[in-house]
Amino acid sequence: MRNKQYEWHLKALTDIWTGDVDRESKRLILTGLLGSIRWWFEVLVRGLGGKACDPTVDGVRCPDEKGHRCVVCKLFGCTGWARKFRLMVLSENGDIIQNRIQAGQTFILRFIPLRPIHDEEWCLLDATLRLIANYGAMGGKTVFKPSDEEGRERVHHHQDFGIVQYVQGPKDWKCTKTLEDIKAYVTGSHWRQVPHSYRDSQGREHDFSWASLQNFWCVKGRYLARQDANTSSFNFVIGRPEPKNVSSQGDSWLAGKRPDRQRNVEPESKKVFSFKEPEAARRTFGFVQDKEGFSPILQKLEILRDGDGDGRQPDPVWSDFDPDTEFMKGNRILKELFSRREGE
Repeated sequence: MRNKQYEWHLKALTDIWTGDVDRESKRLILTGLLGSIRWWFEVLVRGLGGKACDPTVDGVRCPDEKGHRCVVCKLFGCTGWARKFRLMVLSENGDIIQNRIQAGQTFILRFIPLRPIHDEEWCLLDATLRLIANYGAMGGKTVFKPSDEEGRERVHHHQDFGIVQYVQGPKDWKCTKTLEDIKAYVTGSHWRQVPHSYRDSQGREHDFSWASLQNFWCVKGRYLARQDANTSSFNFVIGRPEPKNVSSQGDSWLAGKRPDRQRNVEPESKKVFSFKEPEAARRTFGFVQDKEGFSPILQKLEILRDGDGDGRQPDPVWSDFDPDTEFMKGNRILKELFSRREGE
């Protein structure tokens, strides 16, 4: 176990949205940033074969009746168990950042242990930040989608948020655990075996097992967007009507759900995310329900590349798309996250 404080240096390539009580983001809200890191930590743990609760749901969140906790709550805390660390967000000069983190700004995440933290937990935390930087996004408003329509690129709901660069990890530290070591740690029998689905008070089933690196995919260097009033590569992939003036009649699982209080429909997030800016960090990533879900996604991306011979023209953004090298699944990403190169 290591008890010294560790620092990760990241660079914001876009603004980072953490929200506030007025649903604005003029100030950095630490809980918003921490919640995002925790969510990706959960995705990583499930992808490694471990169990991670949903901390927002009664009956699912830790601890259970016997006081057992999942591997995520052990580090990030839950009812009756305080978080193992204190997080500070600092500027390069060491000052506490209070305002929103903006594009181009380098910032430091300082983790100060409040009780002993296992080497495996540090490794998981490092891998989580690498996952966010290389394949995901941090903070809120990441569901916004880009637009290629002239004059609409800078409209708020078409802007990109949450893209960061991993600059460096803690000094004089390197994760020495192998992928198999980490898998053995998160799947240990002493952790709470959390169910990844539940029924709400009205009997509706909710399954959050999709939020796992096993169900994750990513394509770097390419994005989905709205091209014009009748064409949207983003809507095409998630299964929504492409024309602006056509409403969706029953959203697909990938599209999530819009809230409808009259029909007692709760909102659900989209499962596909895409980022156009900055060009060097373009990416599209998402989740599927199970391993059979990868093929339909891949087929649609290939149609964007080639056209469909029935009116849809090839999308220049997806020209020369090579599925074998560019379509990355979670298992491949896991191996990369835990195969550290010399000098990193």
